[in-house]
Amino acid sequence: MATKQRSRARRSHDSRDRGPRYVAPVLDPTWQNPYSPSIEERSHNQRVLRRFTIRRRLPWALAVVAVVVALIALAIAIAPWLILVAIVLAGACGYWGRRDLAHYPERGRTLGASLLETLPSGDDATERLRLVTVLDRLAATFGVDNVSAFVVADQGYNAALVPEGTNYSLFVTTSIMQDFELIELEGVVAHCLARQRLGLVERESLAAVLSMKAEARRALAGVGKTYRADEVAAASIRYPLGLAGALRKCARQRVATDSFFSSPTYARWRWVFFDQWSDRPESDLGDLDDVELRARALEEW
Repeated sequence: MATKQRSRARRSHDSRDRGPRYVAPVLDPTWQNPYSPSIEERSHNQRVLRRFTIRRRLPWALAVVAVVVALIALAIAIAPWLILVAIVLAGACGYWGRRDLAHYPERGRTLGASLLETLPSGDDATERLRLVTVLDRLAATFGVDNVSAFVVADQGYNAALVPEGTNYSLFVTTSIMQDFELIELEGVVAHCLARQRLGLVERESLAAVLSMKAEARRALAGVGKTYRADEVAAASIRYPLGLAGALRKCARQRVATDSFFSSPTYARWRWVFFDQWSDRPESDLGDLDDVELRARALEEW
């Protein structure tokens, strides 16, 4: 009898027999990963391209307006039929100008063919297969398709993802394929794909092909954008130290004088590359695109 009473007393004591009340998790539908490329980021880069194109074409547009105004003034003063000429001219120039503005950024889509002609092929089937395997896995993660991979022969550590028509071409040097660990190679490829997801590839490629001063090229490509791509890449491969290791190796390299990355052509195209300052003899920690600074930031992440 005493045993049954003790048993009933224990079962009725909630604090002794039960744990904390289970609360079902509630997912916030508005939550966004802070490291994922946002729609606003891509839209911003597209607006930069549009504004640059308009500024680039503004002198031509002002010249057309001046001609039309002059024709109208002559028509009022001398021959009224010139008004019709002015209207036709304005319409034709407006149509051509709008079409030109729409297609102007596509000039950067020739860069893939130019790189393929300039950089010698690595011609190593094993290395290319390894690169394609890494690319295929990461391309699915980033949602980027139509990317062709090329291993190019050069002793400098570098890589680039550039447009080739409506597709993309990924170039990685033989030195990276031979000297980088798998996680470091994944970091490099992920960084290149992250630039595409951020909408930076079009800006950088257009800056490479146009005739501009170095300062204007960098402004169009975007100062300090490489670290944002590092963030996206590191979050995607889930190992910031892998990408940091790749950047460290780039920071320690000294590019030979016969390397492509010591040439004037590289100086014009530098903004499309993983290491934009391969030809810099010393690190500049005041530059947000410096590989040493980027490596330190990832190591402290």
